[in-house]
Amino acid sequence: MFINKKKYFLIIESIRDIDLSNLKLFNKFVIIYRNHNKIDNLNKLLDFRKKCKIKKIDFYVANNPGLMVLLKADGLYISSYSQSLKFLKFKKNQFKIIGSAHNIKEINLKNKQGCKYILTSRLFKTDYKNKIGYLGSVKFNLLNLMRNEDLVPLGGIKMFNLNKLNYVNSNSIALLSEIKKKPAKIFSRLF
Repeated sequence: MFINKKKYFLIIESIRDIDLSNLKLFNKFVIIYRNHNKIDNLNKLLDFRKKCKIKKIDFYVANNPGLMVLLKADGLYISSYSQSLKFLKFKKNQFKIIGSAHNIKEINLKNKQGCKYILTSRLFKTDYKNKIGYLGSVKFNLLNLMRNEDLVPLGGIKMFNLNKLNYVNSNSIALLSEIKKKPAKIFSRLF
């Protein structure tokens, strides 16, 4: 079965994590470059950004406004641990802001930070150490009904539970770990 959503948020830690030739649809994909360690070569990043522009793929940089401006990215991704309101100034400069949250308190903060989309984690059970609890489809749908923001499910989305996303009331989904593991398989199921 295929998963049909309006937007697919793909979180990568390196430009080597994804092959842009696998992405066939225009205006549906958003790439979030989230590198906690060493940043990729600047020239390669600029080249990657140009390819994203050609394919009409939105490109966001995580938690690094300087790199966002340098790459002329579409916007900034604010992680859940970032609580500063200083990012609002970038929204005035035509940059879009998206963020991530794990609970209602963080969702309210991301709303104050001016986030257009809020990636809400964890939708399904994950096998990460020290991370317990998850929303599930029903709790996510109830949370989404209570909110005016565009909540995007993230976390625990694997090949075996992709069909469950058809029961999630969201126009978007976000993927992180499955992109590195089985990118060709996952992209063949999205459209």
